[in-house]
Amino acid sequence: MNLLESYKTEFTLLENFIKEEEKRGETEKTAKALAEVFKNGKKVLICGNGGSNCDALHFAEEFTGRFRADRRALPAIALSDSSHITCVGNDYGFDYIFSRGVEAYGQEGDMFFGISTSGNSPNVINAVNAARKANMKVCLLLGKDGGKLKGMGDFEFIIPGKTSDRIQEIHMMILHIIIEGVEKILFPENY
Repeated sequence: MNLLESYKTEFTLLENFIKEEEKRGETEKTAKALAEVFKNGKKVLICGNGGSNCDALHFAEEFTGRFRADRRALPAIALSDSSHITCVGNDYGFDYIFSRGVEAYGQEGDMFFGISTSGNSPNVINAVNAARKANMKVCLLLGKDGGKLKGMGDFEFIIPGKTSDRIQEIHMMILHIIIEGVEKILFPENY
């Protein structure tokens, strides 16, 4: 078995994403919208399950810490606190762990990012619905055919991969591009 063979699929997915992104410019649109959220003194909330939760945590810390250069911290919250998840999971069910966080922290003018490699995660679907109820902008990073979440976001990235690992690798690249775009808009002196 040639291990590099498994990466051919990833390169094809990446190549297709780049071609589609050049046409749509979705990362730029998303970065501009998120920069506007921050300019208005609002915040971003983000969530996902498993590896997508790790991506959500990484995305948030890039804003609260730093990405490439020193700058002021930006308000980003990954809805992944273990006490919150186990409390809500126990009291309401796992399908509500993220929507309760959106209900607690989300406000009109904030932005919500949901990550689901299947596009069918009930807890992410419920969080999108809570974000809509709070009049938040919604960005979705999805996989496969987009699942039930397809069409529910203001901004959407659908990576038609077969496996979560390949989808997540491209999701993380997208998140890094968005972060860089936000920084270029808000802190041009750093670029």
